[in-house]
Amino acid sequence: MTTANPTVNVARRSLTAGRAVFRALAIVFLVIGLVVLIYPVVWAVATSFKSPGEISSNLGLLPEIFTPSNYAEGWSAIPGVPFGRFFLNSLLVAGLTAIGTVLSSAVAAFAFTRIQFRMRAFWFALMIGTLLLPYHVLIVPHYVIFNELDWVGTYLPLVVPKFLATEAFFVFLMVQFMRGLPRELDEAAAIDGCGRFRLFFSIILPLSRPALVTAAIFSFIWAWNDFFAQLIFINDPAMYTVPVALNAFIDSAGQAQLGPMFAMAVLSLVPILVFFVVFQRLLVEGIATQGVKG
Repeated sequence: MTTANPTVNVARRSLTAGRAVFRALAIVFLVIGLVVLIYPVVWAVATSFKSPGEISSNLGLLPEIFTPSNYAEGWSAIPGVPFGRFFLNSLLVAGLTAIGTVLSSAVAAFAFTRIQFRMRAFWFALMIGTLLLPYHVLIVPHYVIFNELDWVGTYLPLVVPKFLATEAFFVFLMVQFMRGLPRELDEAAAIDGCGRFRLFFSIILPLSRPALVTAAIFSFIWAWNDFFAQLIFINDPAMYTVPVALNAFIDSAGQAQLGPMFAMAVLSLVPILVFFVVFQRLLVEGIATQGVKG
């Protein structure tokens, strides 16, 4: 019969205690980080229930005078146009943007990864180079072109370019994903008589679902939160999206209806939150998946 080494037992206890301390510290830091991230949202929600005078004087979290009427006032703040109209406008623009971005980026990525054509590497590098161009540099030539096409004042400048694979980031994302798909799939499809169209729609596209979902989610969120482009190209109040409508709460003198504005800003977060919660699993899967494993 052997006796356990006391030194080994002490080392094991020290290691267990060290792991427990590390786990406790990690939990503390995660909780602190969560509070830092969530506090602005909680503050905005609380501020949306404060009276206009209290918003500038009461910097605390809880309102002294509970004012739920901010939501009713904000909903009808713009004469003749209920705020729900702006939600529908944003949903239309963001939805079409997501559809156009996914379809066009998938087609471009398929061409870069599965079709041999002259100067393919050059065109791909040129596309990646467009990521270095700030959007504010391109807004003037964009406006000139769209004005010549008589598109200013419509949603066409916001939607049509998305169907032309202008989002280089999402093209790059799908190219990296499709490069991980085995080439044996192409060979097997060719043996079965599949052409490029059937290869794309029946094999590559279904296998690229994680990347497609990731692109759809991010493009939808970015389009929903976009302000600058929508402010430039939309001039009819009835066509305003949510970000532009929120800016309408500030008058020409710089005075803002703070209570109603905060109330509508809180409501504008709800669709994004619901969208993220519903597709959270697919989003994580799309980011984590680098190719086909099996």
